[in-house]
Amino acid sequence: MAKRDYYEVLGVARNASEADIKKAYRRAAQKYHPDRNPDDAEAVAKFKEAKEAYEILSSAQKRAAYDQFGHAGVDAAAGGGAGPGAGFGSGSFSDIFGDVFGDIFGAGRAGGGANVYRGADLRYNLELSLEEAVAGTTVKIRVPTHVTCKTCNGSGAKKGTSPVTCTTCGGRGQVRIQQGFFSLQQTCPQCHGKGSVIKEPCGTCHGQGRVKEQKTLSVKIPAGVDNGDRIRLAGEGEAGENGGPPGDLYVQIKVRPHPIFTREDSDLYCEVPISFTTAVLGGELDVPTLEGRVKLKIPPETQTCKMFRLRGKGVRPVHGGAVGDLLCRVEIETPVHLTRRQKELLEEFQRSMEEGQGKHSPRTSSWFDGVKKFFDDMRF
Repeated sequence: MAKRDYYEVLGVARNASEADIKKAYRRAAQKYHPDRNPDDAEAVAKFKEAKEAYEILSSAQKRAAYDQFGHAGVDAAAGGGAGPGAGFGSGSFSDIFGDVFGDIFGAGRAGGGANVYRGADLRYNLELSLEEAVAGTTVKIRVPTHVTCKTCNGSGAKKGTSPVTCTTCGGRGQVRIQQGFFSLQQTCPQCHGKGSVIKEPCGTCHGQGRVKEQKTLSVKIPAGVDNGDRIRLAGEGEAGENGGPPGDLYVQIKVRPHPIFTREDSDLYCEVPISFTTAVLGGELDVPTLEGRVKLKIPPETQTCKMFRLRGKGVRPVHGGAVGDLLCRVEIETPVHLTRRQKELLEEFQRSMEEGQGKHSPRTSSWFDGVKKFFDDMRF
């Protein structure tokens, strides 16, 4: 049977790059490998065919001969021994294809040694008042964490002794296991990846190289922080293992509710109760800001829920930008616990309002006109 074109076997163009050819062979080898297709003769044949195609096209010299003379060129160079079944199951597999499968199965990795682990990151929830968040402050916090043992300097071994090289893995922290075609690497079961074992553990850390303790840190809170903001303290997390770097500490900000103000981004909001007479006649009020009292002028005939803006009395954002505003919403307070005389005066005032035929309360008159029209249209 005539051989198929090698480019067709791998499903690549004739001008395909070396990387494209390698990827194509990887896909074919994973799909048709005998270990994945036991007792499947067709899959075995396709695997051999792909293997042969890759062996030729991955070599610049062989590929050039194949491109010029076709199968005759490479068959002649190989002395006729490069047929579809040549080399299968021989030791040449890892030599030819180790670079393809090394990153998948761990073959071809050099070196080794103890596994080094970065320390865990920590989170600390910090509550602040609104005033502290807006102005910025410095606070001291106590954080429970693992730190390097000072008795053994992190080695885990008793003072005066040292960890010894693991005899199982030879200090590499990993062992190789042969499974059929492939050589796999896994963590050494004796030293658990450290590459060494401790014969005499440190009495302080019991061989862990780390101890748990409370440490006090001074945290500078920048002005303008808000709920959900995080402050990163590099290297203040847990100590690493086997000489690994420490993790980081993240301070999570939570701002307590304020009795007067609420915050939205860089703006502050507050509700200001005013009397009925102030709403009607106008006046001035003292309103609070985070910087002290300011005068708020209430114009005559102010309606409830009217919003007044005090520019620049809000918050400067933590990442820069213009200072926000303070928005005061007035709420007209209905008087309570009236005396008899006060009620008489209000009744007299109400009669005078009715004589105005609605000009004093245009919204009320308009609303009642709308209600009347609604009932007329519905014909109840």
